[in-house]
Amino acid sequence: MLGNLDLVGLWQDNTWFGRPFSWPVLLLAIVLGWVAGRIAAAVLRRVVASLKTRNRPIRTLVFRHLIGPAKLALLALGLTVGLAQLKMSDPLQTFGMRTLALLYSFAAFWYVFNLVSVVEVVLLRITARTESALDDQLVPLIRKSLRVVLVVMAAVFVVDSVFKRDVVALVAAIGVLGLPLGFAAKDILGNVFGAVIILFNRPFRIGERIIYAGYDGTIEEIGFLSIRVRTLTGNLVTIPNSKIASEAVENVGRRKSIRRTMNVTITYDTPRDKIEQAVQILRDVLEEEGIREPIHATIDGNEFPPRVFFNDYNPDSLNLFLIYWYAPPVWWDYVEHAQRLNLRIFEEFEKAGIEFAFPTQTLYLASDPKRELALKMLAKDL
Repeated sequence: MLGNLDLVGLWQDNTWFGRPFSWPVLLLAIVLGWVAGRIAAAVLRRVVASLKTRNRPIRTLVFRHLIGPAKLALLALGLTVGLAQLKMSDPLQTFGMRTLALLYSFAAFWYVFNLVSVVEVVLLRITARTESALDDQLVPLIRKSLRVVLVVMAAVFVVDSVFKRDVVALVAAIGVLGLPLGFAAKDILGNVFGAVIILFNRPFRIGERIIYAGYDGTIEEIGFLSIRVRTLTGNLVTIPNSKIASEAVENVGRRKSIRRTMNVTITYDTPRDKIEQAVQILRDVLEEEGIREPIHATIDGNEFPPRVFFNDYNPDSLNLFLIYWYAPPVWWDYVEHAQRLNLRIFEEFEKAGIEFAFPTQTLYLASDPKRELALKMLAKDL
């Protein structure tokens, strides 16, 4: 009974919706397209590896970004060959053609979208030759702008060419919803204008440390809608441009020096000559080699020498006020310098027999005769 069956005929003459349907050809074409995509990807990876070893970053990116779109395009090509063997109804044929057009369009725009990174590399090379930081901030904005434009162009192309819709009519329909969309887009437009203000006013640049609304960190990216700040704790904070462009921002990265104010406290039983000696010790230590240089810098033509004074009586100590400006403002160098200064002050005070004060309280017992006398004198005055 099986010998009387024409298996080839069953495959070739099988019908779907009353029409001949060549399943083997379709499946074979899809498999061949998939295999061709895998082969092309392997060849492109070899090319990328070769270019990478020869230090060709731009060409490396061009071929690396081609791998995914090439696989999709070859798979779509196999599907095209397979569907060409079928005899379908008009609705199915229209659906198939639009699907293929969508796949080819997606592959092409995918590749062009990825090539924006190549443009970014080229622009970074150009900006590296200039001293202006404005160029460095423009590169990320140009990259994002190009990608937004490409996405819009892709959407218009698909609507117009693939789905055969009137783009003008679609835009007019969207215009009917203009009022609610306008309210929704108000914040977006505010952020875009904020980006323009930041770009041209330049209150900060990428890589600079700022303090804003309690956040203390380094600028990692300036975008159209927001900036990204990496805080000192390692967290990434996103701040809308509209807010940061209209409020006060403390730019720590542009300070000319780091100011340190220090209160050295000594005990109340320190005699006058020892107080004067303590002040002189502080002034002498600040003039020692290895400590003096970074705190006697000239900033914008002005000199800021360190200063030491016996300036106040604290409730539990005599206060010696010390202030200096450390330059250049490199934080860890400043901290290391502060440690050396602290150790030298401690060493010299120990040699001179000058005691540091610490918070204390004087307590009087009820039976203390001195306390009793004080109470009697107070009562007599009253």
